[in-house]
Amino acid sequence: MKKVLLFSVIIALSFSCAKKVSEEKKESKEVSKPAKKDTTPAVVVGGDSDSHGCKASAGYNWSILKKECIRIFENSTKLSHAEDGKTYSTVAYVIFDGDKAELFLDTQKESIILERKSEGDSWVKDDLQLIPWKGYVLKKGEKIIYTGE
Repeated sequence: MKKVLLFSVIIALSFSCAKKVSEEKKESKEVSKPAKKDTTPAVVVGGDSDSHGCKASAGYNWSILKKECIRIFENSTKLSHAEDGKTYSTVAYVIFDGDKAELFLDTQKESIILERKSEGDSWVKDDLQLIPWKGYVLKKGEKIIYTGE
């Protein structure tokens, strides 16, 4: 009698365990079903060339003076924002070539070409003036907006 009872308990436990294992397998299959595929194209790093072929993600901008893609923060003069005596984190960059200066401002999409009449003069375009004084001072109208070495 004890053997029959023990045997029936073992059989009952094995069926309950088998049911549990089959439920777990079913749940894992449901979880591992592939999700709907996203049809948006993947963005390729470095695939952001502008109309000149310059890759902005790699730090390149088109230089009108140099006629090539350059990294303005490598071979240019850095000007720090100097408005109202406050400290700002924005900067401007200038590249010089003879009597021309190419100005890269964070507020402008394209660079600005400034020109001077002779050596020692300021570079000017419209209301912008780049003055060689204790480094450089960039003024817009009568307001100093950037200074640098």
